[in-house]
Amino acid sequence: MTAHRNGTRWLRHFGRLLGLLPILFLVGCTLQDYPQSTLHPQADYAHKIHGILTLQTWWVVIIFAIVQLLLIVAVMRFRSRPGSPEPRPVHGNTVLEIAWTIAPAVILTMVAIPTVLTIYETQTDPPADATQVTVIGHQWWWEFQYPDEKIVTASDMVVPVGKPVVMQIKTADVLHSFWFPAMGGKRDAVGGRTNSMWFTPEVTGEFPGQCAELCGTSHANMRMFLRVVTPAEYDAWVAQQQASPALPDSGTIEAQGLALYRSSACIACHKVEGISPGVIGPNLTHVGSRKTLAGGMFPNTAENMEAWILNAPGMKPGAKMLSLEEMKMKPEQVKPIVAYLKSLK
Repeated sequence: MTAHRNGTRWLRHFGRLLGLLPILFLVGCTLQDYPQSTLHPQADYAHKIHGILTLQTWWVVIIFAIVQLLLIVAVMRFRSRPGSPEPRPVHGNTVLEIAWTIAPAVILTMVAIPTVLTIYETQTDPPADATQVTVIGHQWWWEFQYPDEKIVTASDMVVPVGKPVVMQIKTADVLHSFWFPAMGGKRDAVGGRTNSMWFTPEVTGEFPGQCAELCGTSHANMRMFLRVVTPAEYDAWVAQQQASPALPDSGTIEAQGLALYRSSACIACHKVEGISPGVIGPNLTHVGSRKTLAGGMFPNTAENMEAWILNAPGMKPGAKMLSLEEMKMKPEQVKPIVAYLKSLK
């Protein structure tokens, strides 16, 4: 009778624990938006990686369920009872030892085969008509060169939907890692070497990314945006980027800003086609058309651009932008320069 009561009490406690499981599952759910989640693939490459993750997750669930079932059976069957003798030790069980040697080998094989196949699939040569982009990591911003279209931009990468995109990934300084979670896996940018990857975006939209390798003070602030647009929108963007920036009308604040820009140290670091030859900082030829600035950190507004020029390290620790004193500029000269730069569409 006592054993029966103990068993009933144990089952009651176990039932309460099972009742807590839905709460534990709900803890992992959220209504918040995580745009850099890898669980929402938007490209063929990302779908392949997500398939491997799904497979491994199911294996873990199955193994967990089996282990927990065996544990429950063992606890129920071999639990201590009043007056029961000491358990008899068992030395070795050939069947069990063979089973728990074969089972992990089978599971690892089932995981390894699709993993290796996916590695080979993602390393195949891209189609010949793929969009070519050279990606260069800098401390702490990304440069995107389109060799076929002969255009250069920074922080914002634009590609057409439904067409393969090939990236040749390099670094101008230290080790970086290129990563758009919605599009596929990470790929390191290593000094003295060019790594490549390719994917085909499946939907239009904007997708955030960032450096995934510790690269210095503002590693966490080394961000970027991928804009996936329709083929017609991409062609229009390319034509806009290929056009020389229009000169501002004389007498305007933009014309005043151009004169100040030409006489400042900005021209040593930044390139504006036909105006300045700088190659150290981001190319500013069409900076006014970009979504972000400061390595993808801030929306590209006149207020943010002015604050950036006035005090870049204050907005982004470790930023290599020269101070106004080093550029021999006065604070009141910043606003006209910003007006000029924002006109570079």
